Amino acid sequence: MKAVAFDRYGSAEELQYRELSKPIAKSNELLVRVRASSVNPVDWKIRQGHLQLLTGYNFPRIVGSDISGVVVEVGREVTKFQPGDEVYTFLNPISGGGCAEYAAVPESDAAIKPKNITHAEAAAVPIAGLTALQALRDLGGIQAGNKVLINGASGGVGTFAVQVAKAMNAEVTGVCSAKNREFVKSLGADFVLDYAEVDFTQQTDKYDIILDAVGRKTFAECEKVLQPEGVYISTLPSLDNLAPMVTSWFISGKKAKLIVANANTSDLGALRELIESDKVEPIVDRTYSLQEVAAAHAYSETGRAVGKIALVIDG
Repeated sequence: MKAVAFDRYGSAEELQYRELSKPIAKSNELLVRVRASSVNPVDWKIRQGHLQLLTGYNFPRIVGSDISGVVVEVGREVTKFQPGDEVYTFLNPISGGGCAEYAAVPESDAAIKPKNITHAEAAAVPIAGLTALQALRDLGGIQAGNKVLINGASGGVGTFAVQVAKAMNAEVTGVCSAKNREFVKSLGADFVLDYAEVDFTQQTDKYDIILDAVGRKTFAECEKVLQPEGVYISTLPSLDNLAPMVTSWFISGKKAKLIVANANTSDLGALRELIESDKVEPIVDRTYSLQEVAAAHAYSETGRAVGKIALVIDG
């Protein structure tokens, strides 16, 4: 099969479009013909070697995690899917494998793809959409009427978080650049702050949930604008947040938490329902071919993408 992989950590120039062995589905897995993938910051951070203590030195490594495609084979223990089903999910980012013509997926991680969007749009959903949903619902305990602030509201996770929070009837404040102000309002945000003009941590408004989708603010900075039982959630691990995240388990009051998305059929199904009911729309900034993954990584690294970057896999 065709895939994009690298043989050593480094720049996007290390990525090679090449022929590699097709995976073999285990008894509890689906073999999926991948029609689209997407780029997440974790993909190029792994490629650059920032996580090599976890990813190791077993090469070649196929990049990418998000996938949307068609089931072509099922293992003997699989009961919920059959060949021909259109599915979406994400693979373990540490292992990778999304930027390829085929991927083996555990049955428990997959879900039927939303019917009203393309494979490219569906591939933009899993990591970012699940991060937003699980952060707000599971870690934040979001309820109707909550005041929620999304830092990085125009990015991959942020665009989903704004829409998911509004679907749950929260009051949403989005933080982004001035040029994306109207776009974030169009997603449903009640208020939009330009980070170049306003430091939300110095405001008098207080929030029930602060989701830092870009990992730019610490719990210490956000604590003063949290409600007494408010929750701060970051998408990036940080030494600055380690102590408050640990103490949050034992002390009542304001909480600091880290979101690590988990792929599962139920939550992907919940996102599918939100998408098919037009409450959530995947936002795709640019679309590249599989052969153009290096260019897609380079664009993601600029930090200027609005929503997600999709990869279409032909064949």
